[in-house]
Amino acid sequence: MAAIAANPPKGTPRAVFGAMLRHYRTQAGLTQDQVGALAHVSGKLISAYENGWRVPTRATTSDLDTVGELSTRGALTELWDQFEEGMNYLAYPAWFHDWPDMEAAASALRWFEPLLVPGLLQTDLYSRALFAARIGSTEDEIEELVAARLKRQEVLAGPNPPTLWVIIDEWALRRPVGNRHVMLEQVNRLLEAAQKPNIVFEVIPADAGAHEGLYGGGFAIADFEDAPSVAYQESAAQGQIVREPEHVRTLMSRWTTLGTEALPRKASITRLKETAKSWTSHA
Repeated sequence: MAAIAANPPKGTPRAVFGAMLRHYRTQAGLTQDQVGALAHVSGKLISAYENGWRVPTRATTSDLDTVGELSTRGALTELWDQFEEGMNYLAYPAWFHDWPDMEAAASALRWFEPLLVPGLLQTDLYSRALFAARIGSTEDEIEELVAARLKRQEVLAGPNPPTLWVIIDEWALRRPVGNRHVMLEQVNRLLEAAQKPNIVFEVIPADAGAHEGLYGGGFAIADFEDAPSVAYQESAAQGQIVREPEHVRTLMSRWTTLGTEALPRKASITRLKETAKSWTSHA
């Protein structure tokens, strides 16, 4: 995912927060690097906050409020709390912002992943290892992205969660992300999720060989009770929300084809258990 988005419109949570931070900093006569050093983050990140390119976690906001020279008296944390929902998702690029809202409103989500565990089912450590692998990522950026990803997962814990149907290539479960402990925890998380009534988890076995999902990449489809389905695709440069009916139908057709390659639900759970044992045996 791209790290920096375009400047936000005036009046949006990140624009207001950034303007407030800049106000306190300039009033104190401090540079961005100086504020960054006092708050234990980089000056580059302070600049990103002020311009609305990134949004700090609540913990980082609290650290900014403790910088005595800024004399904020807790105003930044109070502002963060008022904007909580808007602040959590804005760690992602602008082109991704609408997708979490679609996930939350969907009656069903269909997700195919050839390489990685879907974001809605990732553990903290798995997410952290993925973001840490990105060249140029800072610790602060990783913390923000992990926090935003985990926040998205709350959609599955609500009183009326969507049905989540996942098809994943087995090699995504075999690839070591982080270390063996991280993978064991992640696969066990998938096992737990796969046995919930609103989650269907299917695995395309490694011995299936080449299949249609390998050249098209991962995608998700959100179905709604009172609106047309919408899809999401991600590329090396950025993601794209797909609304055109013709393109959504193409992805639905691909989803159906991939389903014929996958193991049935019970057999997929058995494969997950086997994968968990493989990570345990090498621990």
